[in-house]
Amino acid sequence: MQSVALINYGSGNLRSAEKALIRAADGKSKIVVTDDPEVIEVADRIVLPGVGAFAACMAALGSRPGIIEAMTAAVHGKGAPFLGICVGMQLLASRGLEFGETPGLDWIPGDVRRLDDRGDATIKIPHMGWNGLNGISDQPLFAGLKDGQTVYFTHSFAFFPKDERDVAAYVEHGERFPAAVARGNVAGVQFHPEKSQASGLSLLARFLEWRP
Repeated sequence: MQSVALINYGSGNLRSAEKALIRAADGKSKIVVTDDPEVIEVADRIVLPGVGAFAACMAALGSRPGIIEAMTAAVHGKGAPFLGICVGMQLLASRGLEFGETPGLDWIPGDVRRLDDRGDATIKIPHMGWNGLNGISDQPLFAGLKDGQTVYFTHSFAFFPKDERDVAAYVEHGERFPAAVARGNVAGVQFHPEKSQASGLSLLARFLEWRP
């Protein structure tokens, strides 16, 4: 049975992500909530959750000895599939521009910046609630999604990769911004699959079978 390391660094959506992954796995994968670098490095797949501010999440991740190094060894050393959720996706960026500039993992070059409401008072920031996806790529992990399919968001910042080919899906809220990214065996979603009902569980199930 394959092991899935769900990274525990104090993220607020850890337990809901764990429950969703267990449901999606349907007994075929072992979901391990861990901050143990030895467990992470040998895991078959890795999921990084996250809610809150970019700088705080990056600091929390970096404060757990060996986690970043173990994730890097698993993902870039042996090719383990990786999924970042919400801020877990944003941490893939080169830097976050929230409360100053904070370096990210730099696994997918780009910046995380605040959403732009375009001066429209009807556009509420944070972006919270259900919204439809568009511009979905044929990347295998996201191919099961359809234009207009709704998923659940809650965030004020978004990740803008330097290379648009790294964007797997878009969404619009005041502006058009990436809802999902993918490069090689690394992927991330700005929305919360654990709160997106059937659409989210279907995505997680595909991640557990994804062979990049």
